[in-house]
Amino acid sequence: MEQQVEYCTTSDGVRIAYASVGEGCPLIVVPGWLTHLHYTWEEAAQAFWKQLARQRRVVRYDGRGMGLSQRDPADYSLDARIKDLEAVIDVLGSESVELLGMSEGGPTAIAFAVRNPDRVQKLILYGTYPRFPVRSEDVQALLPLIRRRWGMGSAALTAVFIPKSDPEQAAEFTRLQRMAMTGEVAARTLEENMKTDVTQLLPKVTIPTLVVHRRHDRVHPVRVAQEMAAAIPNAQLNVLEGEAYPPWMEDSHSVLASVARFLGLPELDEEAEQEAARLGGLATTLSSGTAIILFLDIAASTALTTKLGDAAYRERERELDASLRAAITEAAGTPVEGKVLGDGVMAVFTSARNAIDAAQRCRDLGNEAGLPLHLGIHAGDVVREGNNVHGGAVQVAARVQSAAAPGEVLVSATVRDLARTSAGVVFEDRGEHDLKGIPEPQRLFAVREQD
Repeated sequence: MEQQVEYCTTSDGVRIAYASVGEGCPLIVVPGWLTHLHYTWEEAAQAFWKQLARQRRVVRYDGRGMGLSQRDPADYSLDARIKDLEAVIDVLGSESVELLGMSEGGPTAIAFAVRNPDRVQKLILYGTYPRFPVRSEDVQALLPLIRRRWGMGSAALTAVFIPKSDPEQAAEFTRLQRMAMTGEVAARTLEENMKTDVTQLLPKVTIPTLVVHRRHDRVHPVRVAQEMAAAIPNAQLNVLEGEAYPPWMEDSHSVLASVARFLGLPELDEEAEQEAARLGGLATTLSSGTAIILFLDIAASTALTTKLGDAAYRERERELDASLRAAITEAAGTPVEGKVLGDGVMAVFTSARNAIDAAQRCRDLGNEAGLPLHLGIHAGDVVREGNNVHGGAVQVAARVQSAAAPGEVLVSATVRDLARTSAGVVFEDRGEHDLKGIPEPQRLFAVREQD
């Protein structure tokens, strides 16, 4: 069962790529943040869509400006996206279809269903919203990074979409975003998302509707799904555990089972359940063991707030926040704490060399932003619970960071021993330090560039 990629043209002349797999009533997947028919047809995603294609013709398409579709259209508005969906439905030649609106595709699916109730049999809304739930000021702070440094901008978004991914998964999702669209298209898409609001259309949805949502979705809070389901007449709401956005990650079987019941499809058999669990098994928890721990914090934040003013400092802080998350992710690290700045950021790595690389990137970003950082790295055994990391090694790392001067990277002797031959840097001995709350003195080293 392989997908077949074909093309159609919208009423405003944009070429749209679509692919289908399976037979039966068309189930059209209205795309979300990004699409690429080729690069999203990987093993876990294939297994997910093929399960739905047992008794449906699953049709996915690349939105305008993305993937295999035309990359340079002038219009990215909601009405333009509805034209993409209309073109795909028209070329299929079916009198009626089922819609699965994901993330940004939800408002498109809702608006189309209200305008064309006779053409839609059932509506599924996964991980979506009627009105863009992200604060405008947060998006505005991220837009310059996306436009000017899309590599780092896409990495910052990866940390939001799949926050508990392992380094390999995070790197792959970041690469996918860069391949699916340019930084300019990503920025324009976000700008249009901020304008989107189909709240007034919700009471006008007259077809059977299922709302499926991850309980801990960071992009679209679960309350948005609850309010949306309450506003749609007779809508069903199914809140599932997890926080990764892609439906084939984490507990993909629960998503499949929920959609299958709503569409009247047979339940997964035991073999299919095992395969879905294997392929959808995103690392939702971090295993206990040894970790390289990076702590950083803004130096003299109170004085900087007084100097810059609350609004200016907050804006600069938000921009740096996104840049730091991106730098950590690009260096194969995992940010641990929810909010980076203010209380500091902690990240974990499996490699001392990568941790030092990330610390140097973060140091330079802080200096460029006029917000110099204290940075400290330590290594040791930790206890990991969900996306949190605990233990004595964490406390040592925090104290090493506190001992660093503004714009300085300090590491413990443990990290220095791990990375002395691989990091490509010089370690300056700063002697032993009595760190608050740590019973034994710690020998610390400052990281310096090699000549």
